[in-house]
Amino acid sequence: MQLVVLGLNHKTAPVEIRECFSLSEDRVRHGLRYLNERADIYECAILSTCNRTEVYAVVDDDSDALALREYMVALPGIKFSVAEYLFHYKEGECIRHLMRVAASLDSLVVGEGQILSQVKNAYSIARNSGTTGTILNTLFNRAIAAGKKVRARTRIAYNAVSVGYVAVELAKKAFGDLSRSKVLLLGAGEMSELTAKHLRGSGVQTTFVSNRNFNRAVALAASFGGVAVPFEDFMKYAVDADIIITSTGAPHYIISFRDVTQLMSRRLGRPVIIIDIAVPRDVEPEVEAIAGVSLYNIDALEAVVESNITERSQEAQAAEAIIEEEVAELLAKFRYLAFRPTLAGLTAKAEHIRQRVVKHALARLPDVPAAERKVVENMSRMLMRKILRDPIVNVTEAAGTGREHFYLEAMRALFKLDEAEEEIHCDSKNCRWHP
Repeated sequence: MQLVVLGLNHKTAPVEIRECFSLSEDRVRHGLRYLNERADIYECAILSTCNRTEVYAVVDDDSDALALREYMVALPGIKFSVAEYLFHYKEGECIRHLMRVAASLDSLVVGEGQILSQVKNAYSIARNSGTTGTILNTLFNRAIAAGKKVRARTRIAYNAVSVGYVAVELAKKAFGDLSRSKVLLLGAGEMSELTAKHLRGSGVQTTFVSNRNFNRAVALAASFGGVAVPFEDFMKYAVDADIIITSTGAPHYIISFRDVTQLMSRRLGRPVIIIDIAVPRDVEPEVEAIAGVSLYNIDALEAVVESNITERSQEAQAAEAIIEEEVAELLAKFRYLAFRPTLAGLTAKAEHIRQRVVKHALARLPDVPAAERKVVENMSRMLMRKILRDPIVNVTEAAGTGREHFYLEAMRALFKLDEAEEEIHCDSKNCRWHP
């Protein structure tokens, strides 16, 4: 069996493709149930954020993640070629990828802090859904620990920026001083909170906040001196706004071409910047063609992000070194897991034989004192360990090499480990993976 990841992210697919694969938590749970019913998938977890949708799984060797591809192709609900946007990593590369994701090395904004909590949440959902076992439990726990270690040992997250920060920087490039600008902020989630913080830090005095849940809009507005407005009225306030930043969780457009056409006629020619950092997008793409409107989506932020990458390149190198250490350690652990059922069967059979022979011998020597019985027990135990040492070492060293399958099969055949009365049972979902 193999550990694999199949997915797409901001490096492989533009926002108009990524938004087709954006999954709510309910859809993630449904996907996990669907994948878990497949006979060729032993464990699975789904990570879906604004910049990535990735499926991690333990699958049969010969399946080549076919079931995962079928699932990903079906996600958009419309027919278009998906293959060109997907990446597929196996074994060590899969481990390295998740660790880099958790450490924010694979993020649009290197060093951002949201992704680690998103990885934790994805793992929590999968674990609570009963779709993880020893392999993915180990992988996600180590990846989360690696993400924390990178943040603790490097300065990659020092003064870390967020997508919200980059959006505000984009607005500053257009307007310069933002102190006289009026901003309409749509959405009251974590992304909007970070954006509001950076708006205030940039000197913005007037910010309107709107959200479907009005109480959340009130709470966010109160935290930085903004003004909460009812969601059904936000276009009225857009008339006075110089900048509109939207980051809602809506599954459809909340600002249409028609809305903005009417808005611009009421603005009497005054231009407006709309920054859409939501995935799926909040603003209908055709809005970009309207005179006086400058529309930016999340992919347009990459130019601003380049400076962030340059500043953090040295810290990123240090972080990569930490990741490589973590990958090597986890690969070693997984190699042991691959042999654990066989080694457990061997030692269990040897211990069974040892106990039986010692019991038989001591039964014929009823007058042997307890202290001497203990010497016999210890001697037999030490003898068993010495006999088994070389076979166990040789088999373990073969892990991950071309000799692996030969040694496993030979050991099971030579010691008759598959005989029913001696077999050590092991759940295939939890133990049988080889790197």
